[in-house]
Amino acid sequence: MPTTHAPLDPHAIRARLATRPLPGIEAAAIADSVIAIERLKRERDAIVLAHNYMTPDIYHTVADFTGDSLALAQLAATTDARVIVMAGVHFMAETAKIANPARTVLIPDLEAGCSLAASITGADVRRLKAQYPGVPVVTYVNTSADVKAESDVCCTSGNAVEIVNALGSDRVIFLPDQYLGRWVASQVRAQIILWHGACEVHERFTGAELRAYRQQHAGIRIIAHPECPPDVLAEADYVGSTKGMIDWVGQHRPRSVVMVTECSMSDNVAVEHPGTEFVRPCNLCPHMKRITLDNIRLALEHMQHEVTIDPAVAARARRAVDRMLEISASRKVA
Repeated sequence: MPTTHAPLDPHAIRARLATRPLPGIEAAAIADSVIAIERLKRERDAIVLAHNYMTPDIYHTVADFTGDSLALAQLAATTDARVIVMAGVHFMAETAKIANPARTVLIPDLEAGCSLAASITGADVRRLKAQYPGVPVVTYVNTSADVKAESDVCCTSGNAVEIVNALGSDRVIFLPDQYLGRWVASQVRAQIILWHGACEVHERFTGAELRAYRQQHAGIRIIAHPECPPDVLAEADYVGSTKGMIDWVGQHRPRSVVMVTECSMSDNVAVEHPGTEFVRPCNLCPHMKRITLDNIRLALEHMQHEVTIDPAVAARARRAVDRMLEISASRKVA
């Protein structure tokens, strides 16, 4: 994926910010930071990859590419930019480094972690493999490099079902999200052996909460991320990854919708769909919110918080990530 930045034009950036309102953001207040980051990207031969949960001031301004975990891994694997700044959490930056080890990968805040990634270790996976010898291990990308290194293949919420089906196994160990694993189990024939991890954002939603939205907003459509508990998914009109949810809104253009996921995504999608009312059950991810325009600028200024992985661990983790990308690419071609 070649990287080409247009010549820097501060006046054009200010004009673009002024004419494209962002929720709760004063364009003049962020213009200098956006211009500084754009200048640094050109000086460093850098790109900013931003997850769909980033705040609008990042997602709609300095991000060169946006997407879910699968899209960001695919973009990281193919970019020829010398530097990748990951506007996301630490496991995403690690995955970018695993997918493209020749690039310098920066994470703007080292404390941008993930409750799922913290729920399991490589040692835990080794114990599971000993308990279930010969059973393939499918690991959600929301994990550390050490966990990926013990896995047969990675997956995201967008491709988990196709990854499990592609293995052709009667039993699969699925790590670490118990709720995503339960949803996958409802979609496949294989027996799914689960871990007990959960996303601290998605597990706070309840089915009762969604039933209340239906009572309060006649005709509202509910779309949910599969990291949510089963009672939540049972109330949803659609269940899918962040990309799937975004695509669903674009295809169906509902009059009103609630996106049952991290609430910054609703802010970002609302900019693209002004004709839809977005009812926001605002559960924020404290880790994603550690990424700001200011620390993106500092990361590029000082080339700080470079992600490094032990080469032996990275090589083993790369096999699991590459296998995921290969399966997804083959399914797309087919």
